[in-house]
Amino acid sequence: MARPSKLTDKQWQEIRKRLLAGEKPSDLAKEYKVSRATISERGSRTVGNIKSVANQLVAAESSLRALPVTEQLEALSLADELRAISSHLAGAARFGAATSHRLSGIAHAKVQEIDDAAPLDEESLEALKGVAVLTKLANESSVIGMNLLSANKDMVKQANQQEPVQPVRVFVRVEDASRPEPQAQ
Repeated sequence: MARPSKLTDKQWQEIRKRLLAGEKPSDLAKEYKVSRATISERGSRTVGNIKSVANQLVAAESSLRALPVTEQLEALSLADELRAISSHLAGAARFGAATSHRLSGIAHAKVQEIDDAAPLDEESLEALKGVAVLTKLANESSVIGMNLLSANKDMVKQANQQEPVQPVRVFVRVEDASRPEPQAQ
């Protein structure tokens, strides 16, 4: 297990902001009295992820602007629908998990009705049937949540196996400046 950080979460947040603003890891390491490797390992990796996602968002926005207005509206509408579907599935998973939890609790209470000395007598068999039905319903209630967790696990595994996304260079047109220069973001 890794040793706890000397820096607080708030300090790491400040370091990320400053790295994003272009400050050097070595300067920050001196200021916060940690090694450059500490800043580079944790801060630079996180900043790299942030920049990668930001570049993907810029590229997506650029692609959206390249479409005719009607297609832009259709793409935005579809994105809204996909977000709604995702939100509804997450809600269904949450409710399914809660239902599964409650049914499992009821099944557990029903187990107390089984006579350990005579598990096959009439009363114990009725309790066992109730336990079986409740357990089956609990398992079925958890399917959406389990599928979402499995899909998320697969996506994380796939993302970790892929090459990192190369940042997209975006050039901003500067019209008011005396000598416009491209700015990478």
